[in-house]
Amino acid sequence: MMNGDNDDVGGYLNPGTKRGSDELLAQTGAVSNGSVMSPAPNHADNNNDAKKVKLDTKNPGAPSRVIHIRNIPNEVTEAEIVHLGIPFGKVTNVLVLKGKNQAFLEMSDEVSATTMVNYFTNCTAQLRGRAVYVQFSNHKELKTDQTHSNAQNPSAQAALQAAQALVNQTDTQGGPNTVLRVIVEHMIYPVTLDVLYQIFSRVGKVLKIVTFTKNNTFQALIQYPDVVTAQAAKMTLDGQNIYNACCTLRIEYSKLSNLNVKYNNDKSRDYTNPNLPTGDPALDSALAIGAPNLNLPNRTGENATPTGMPFTGMPLAGVTPTAAALGAAGIRLPGQPSPNCVLLVSNLNEEMVTPDALFTLFGVYGDVQRVKILFNKKDNALVQMSEPHQTQLAISHLDKMKTWGKQIRVTLSKHQTVQLPKEGQPDAGLTKDYSNSPLHRFKKPGSKNYQNIYPPSATLHLSNIPPTVDEEQIKDAFAHAGASVKAFKFFPKDRKMALIQLGSVEEAIAALIKMHNFQLSDSSHLRVSFSKSTI
Repeated sequence: MMNGDNDDVGGYLNPGTKRGSDELLAQTGAVSNGSVMSPAPNHADNNNDAKKVKLDTKNPGAPSRVIHIRNIPNEVTEAEIVHLGIPFGKVTNVLVLKGKNQAFLEMSDEVSATTMVNYFTNCTAQLRGRAVYVQFSNHKELKTDQTHSNAQNPSAQAALQAAQALVNQTDTQGGPNTVLRVIVEHMIYPVTLDVLYQIFSRVGKVLKIVTFTKNNTFQALIQYPDVVTAQAAKMTLDGQNIYNACCTLRIEYSKLSNLNVKYNNDKSRDYTNPNLPTGDPALDSALAIGAPNLNLPNRTGENATPTGMPFTGMPLAGVTPTAAALGAAGIRLPGQPSPNCVLLVSNLNEEMVTPDALFTLFGVYGDVQRVKILFNKKDNALVQMSEPHQTQLAISHLDKMKTWGKQIRVTLSKHQTVQLPKEGQPDAGLTKDYSNSPLHRFKKPGSKNYQNIYPPSATLHLSNIPPTVDEEQIKDAFAHAGASVKAFKFFPKDRKMALIQLGSVEEAIAALIKMHNFQLSDSSHLRVSFSKSTI
């Protein structure tokens, strides 16, 4: 696999890419276990003038402090290349030849380089899900022209500075090892062990997690199988936000080298040992004796966990006791799907609810893929979102919200997907697929809509208002939709936007459902969302 050093140095170096949106759970460019997560590249940067590179060649084939890395993905950044070398010693230079899918890493000495090459000979290195090949370069030293040095390549310079800072870190935290200490700051939305697992698994295989609260701050210890993966997670995720402008990850190395997990529950998890007790005597005894399946009363139109209790409750009917009991405790067995994207919405007004209405309402908090109103129990519906964190946003903002005269309940469903009806199967239009809808608010990476997610309020934010439409026309349209308008105000600097205040939150919910995408003119459709402001 390690062929001779084919580092063709007639290539060019494009400047590194910049990081895009900081929404970790919303990043579609993230990859699976064993790889580094990073968003899409900034193509404007990649079009900068190419930079010539020159290398000193001596004694091909012998150990060298310069390492040649082949088969790298096109979008890989200098930081991602650097983090491969940090666990093995000081990194002194980095060079990425994007057009040739190659990179070079210069270590401070041959001992560090030899350790790195030997490690990756037995353990395949991966970047963004692709296996990359690590070998000694024919070149003994990595040089760049003075006029095209890394001093003029901000991304390379930043990566090298970050590497140096890690080497020089103080004793306030441990040195590079397999256990990370994670602090979640500005935790506006709840962050669970499962959410952390989902995020940190994007970088590599997570072995163990322990969560706790210290000094009124939610914290976690997360263990990876090796230092390289832990280093990748720290460099990739430190300082990033789980949700927009909140739930910020602060990551450092723990002084612990191994986590001793005693229980598998919602506070701690050993993914290498699914047979650990939960710490709940009743649940543990049921698991120990292999209790028979237990049926829940069919309160919500499906055999779901009790309303409002997504991670607690009795085992579900039709599922083996072990899997059901662990699932009820919020524990995923190996091979089980990751947190699902399907919501169960119950206590709906049967006379008013339609798939389109639910698509519009839940679309405020995520991109709705499918909606199914249950055929035999039409006050219940399943709503499938595109991302697990969007289900959490919908639950936190819409559960127990009064809609069409009834307090609706929103919980996680046991279903992983919403099934479309088979051909010829009676459905009466109760199931709809919205995967190709042009009305998704969050489809575009880094969309400004991520910054404007608010709970239902009596004041609505209106946008996309054409210049031919005045205040009275808009107020009349809302009144015709059944809303009582209390106040209205155009934005002073942008007349395409306005605020409209209605009589109650319930009125505003109904108005948003009716008026979002309302046609104001031949070419303009109104956009409606909840506002944090009042008039």
